Amino acid sequence: MPGRSVSKQTLVRLPAYLHFLQSLSGEERRYVSATAVAEALGLNDVVVRKDLAAVSSAGRPKVGYGRAELIAELEHFLGYDNSQDAILVGAGKLGRALLSYEGFPQYGLNILAAFDADPRVCGTEEGGKKILPMEKLSNLCRRMKVRIGIITVPGEHAQKVCDALIESGVLAVWNFASVHLNVPEGVLVQNENMAVSLAILSNHLKERFSTK
Repeated sequence: MPGRSVSKQTLVRLPAYLHFLQSLSGEERRYVSATAVAEALGLNDVVVRKDLAAVSSAGRPKVGYGRAELIAELEHFLGYDNSQDAILVGAGKLGRALLSYEGFPQYGLNILAAFDADPRVCGTEEGGKKILPMEKLSNLCRRMKVRIGIITVPGEHAQKVCDALIESGVLAVWNFASVHLNVPEGVLVQNENMAVSLAILSNHLKERFSTK
């Protein structure tokens, strides 16, 4: 039985494996090897083999993995087959874009509603999701047992919102505000920092052009 605990690096790569497997079609694609996955994604085949072994024990020498079975195992391991309810705080442009995104359900994420402090947007909807006033946040989270909170507020308000989410029972925070959040032990924060991503892209281009 494969181990159920993997490194963060492995966890980051697993969705790419799943996407590649789902993109294949045809009877000749009933089986796929770790080497084929590695070649398609430009990765080391030893790394891919170890990653897949942590998720599945169904790989067979000279045959590979049954594609359908491996897809199911990856989806289960990543939680895509077990929908998690979430709420979003901050119904600005970014928040509304996330509310309107139709791809979250395939990744096991179901945004129940959004919350905002602006009375002008409260009572409206975006992407079929209601936007509610902040004073209703705690009641909904506790009543629906929401464990994931998405923060899309300006940085100066992010910590206060994070505290409110944790007090309401949230155990995992997806943070789009470009600030560090202080959370108690047992609460996970996943940061989506566009400034860091742009810095990495900019540095890559600088290095490429400096060699010419």
